[in-house]
Amino acid sequence: MSELRKSFAIYAITRHGLSHAAKLATAIPSADVFVSEKLMAAAQDRPGLSNAQPMTLPMGPLLQRTFKAYDCHVFVISVGAVVRMIAPLLDSKKVDPAVVCVDDAARYAICVLSGHVGRGNVFSERVASALAATPVITTASDVLGTLTVDILGRERGFSLDDMDKNVTRGCAAVVNAERVLFVQETGEPDFWPLDQALPPGVAYTTQLAGVDPKAWEILLIASDRNIQALHPEHWENAVLYRPKSLLLGLGCDRGTPFSLIERGVHAVLMQHGLSIKSVRGLASVDKKNDEEGLLALAQQYGWPIQFFTPEELDNVPNLRNPSATVFKYIGTRGVAEPAARLAAGVDELVVAKTIYTEEGAGRSMTIAVARAAFSKRPGVES
Repeated sequence: MSELRKSFAIYAITRHGLSHAAKLATAIPSADVFVSEKLMAAAQDRPGLSNAQPMTLPMGPLLQRTFKAYDCHVFVISVGAVVRMIAPLLDSKKVDPAVVCVDDAARYAICVLSGHVGRGNVFSERVASALAATPVITTASDVLGTLTVDILGRERGFSLDDMDKNVTRGCAAVVNAERVLFVQETGEPDFWPLDQALPPGVAYTTQLAGVDPKAWEILLIASDRNIQALHPEHWENAVLYRPKSLLLGLGCDRGTPFSLIERGVHAVLMQHGLSIKSVRGLASVDKKNDEEGLLALAQQYGWPIQFFTPEELDNVPNLRNPSATVFKYIGTRGVAEPAARLAAGVDELVVAKTIYTEEGAGRSMTIAVARAAFSKRPGVES
């Protein structure tokens, strides 16, 4: 859920709706419940509603304040009435919250808005489960049980490189079972259940080399590389996903500022055609566990950071660029390279140790990049 939003808001304006809101509030304790003023006395007597907030009708002024503040709004109100109320508040599927409507008999939990990106379909199922109701999902990919192009692999950390580029066309191609090729250069293979065949029309490979982009209605590419620069024709006809696959090993002079380290990371990744959106985490020597610039970088981007002892780093075999100077002061022949390899659990580097500094800075940093190893889908040889 969004770090800037609360989870659920529940709205009830009838006595039956009050009963359903009480069940939901018990099942979802983090939810905020809004009840029409006339029902507030009855609300106080119901479990789960002791903290219900009164609302005046019509609800328009309240929704102006709450609509962007929650991940999901559950209305025990008719769909038509809700649509009219929320219409002026809609922005785009990138940011709009989920909206679920429950009928007054609690027979259905209907996903009205943001079924995929906003997780409305998932929320509808959760609401339906709490009320013993039937979830109503109308997005084609969910109904047909096929790939959901706009959120594919999200539970595994995949993100869309561009939420607007070819996504609608990709959704249509998958739903219509047209020729679609999923090219997985990196990332977890269980973006689709490993024990299930891919949906009709969807083929799979692990290599972009040799793929004719014109032979497919759409390409779905999971990669940490700069596909636009390296394969422009493929990029034009693709939806591009960024799995979390890259581990950055970092070292720096004591007191190297965050801004220099950040620019160094961007510069080196760009130089080697790698996407910062695919960074999974950072790694360094434990003597840097209080280095403010490294800690600020991890916090700024939400990247976990691992610290290894000098002994762990020095035991990594076959270092490309060992340093006697680093060993003298740190106790290991390298920091960036062995840290990246240990964090990724691999023997090879995508980017060997690179030194970055700026004129007049008086400080420098080192960076190495490793790519985590992922298993292949069953039956795939390439």
